[in-house]
Amino acid sequence: MKTFILIHGSWHNAWNWHKVIPILERQGHKVLAIDLPGMGRDKTPIKEVKFHTTVQKVCELIDAIEGKVILVGHSKNGIIISQVAEYRSEKIEKLIYLAAYLVPNGKTQFEYSSQDTTSVLKPYVTRYPELNAHTLQPEIYKEGLYEDCENDIVEMAKLLLSHEPIESGITPLVLTDENYGSIRRFYIECTNDKAVTPFIQRKMYSETKCEKVYSMQVSHSPFFSKPLELCELFLEIALS
Repeated sequence: MKTFILIHGSWHNAWNWHKVIPILERQGHKVLAIDLPGMGRDKTPIKEVKFHTTVQKVCELIDAIEGKVILVGHSKNGIIISQVAEYRSEKIEKLIYLAAYLVPNGKTQFEYSSQDTTSVLKPYVTRYPELNAHTLQPEIYKEGLYEDCENDIVEMAKLLLSHEPIESGITPLVLTDENYGSIRRFYIECTNDKAVTPFIQRKMYSETKCEKVYSMQVSHSPFFSKPLELCELFLEIALS
């Protein structure tokens, strides 16, 4: 039995994984999907959310689990699993980046997202400086996030998506070869992704090498559009 911790991406929450969790559990694995601070059912005021406290929340979850875990990060929050891995390297068996930001030591997520000039999301991001946050306009949900998903996912997203803290995206990661670098890394690229485009995905996993790169011909949210196929990859990685 493996223990998976699933970390959602920008604007989202643990709802991302509602199709994935039962598939993995039926195979006998333990699966935890959490709302990061300020997201979903976590009621931390968004203007108070900081990168280091978000990382700390995941570290505390890992500390409460017996044995090692597999960390999965989607989209922006590849940065979260990377920083957590630095601080809890002895507790993490593998890292899985799902169309996620794979950012090296000393760099920020923003430095890479700013290079992703063809992402369709950028014109639809509304900033709220007084909250140190931004949100995504619903008219881009289908094309940008859920192009190959059922329409009910889009409608659910209109009810569930929320503000995203800005500070985490401009905070440089602190990673070392001794800790972060000692953990096996895997990347799952989404080749039809219009949010985190194939260009920037390939740039990141080319610069920060992974043990293996898997490809799915899907848009940004395969946990909704192709959950069985996604879980097959998770299990292949977990058992490798």
